[in-house]
Amino acid sequence: MTTKLEIFGKNMEISDRIREYVSKKAVKFDRMLTNMDDVKVDLAYVKSARSVSDRQVAQITIRGKGYILRTEERSDDIFAAYDAAIEKMQRQIERYKGKHYKGRGDGRSVAEVTEIPAEAQEPVANSIIMRRKIFKMVPMDELEAIEQMNLLGHEDFFVFYNVATNSLNVLYHRRDGSYGLIMPDIG
Repeated sequence: MTTKLEIFGKNMEISDRIREYVSKKAVKFDRMLTNMDDVKVDLAYVKSARSVSDRQVAQITIRGKGYILRTEERSDDIFAAYDAAIEKMQRQIERYKGKHYKGRGDGRSVAEVTEIPAEAQEPVANSIIMRRKIFKMVPMDELEAIEQMNLLGHEDFFVFYNVATNSLNVLYHRRDGSYGLIMPDIG
């Protein structure tokens, strides 16, 4: 696999057998997506799960230029959970590729066309803000923002750079199931 693959275990030890199995199956992603930065596989044993069949958890996260794809599956066997997560990720990749590569005339995504530099800020000592998160803003339209929000599994809100208005917007779920858009006006 040419892409960087990271395997993490929580409340379980990652044996050589599991590591080999995960690596062997993850090679499929190289054939499906060409512009991946890294693939992260989180395997966990959750003993507090209500059902015995939900205790083994496999989560796959694929990061690339302009997108993040994530799936999670549970089962009573870690191998079955990982296989189910791979199948789910393959469907998600196909859906992503169908929406992004077919719709553009030259086949390039918005992230490839525009590059916005992200500037890091130093955390302030003695602050009430306990965690700061810095991430690259990829220009996208409102429909792409909804798709990314759903692909990431964000249920409440999603911050994005709106290419139509050239400003930061916040997309959020409304109680009635529709979406709302916050468009700041500095003035």
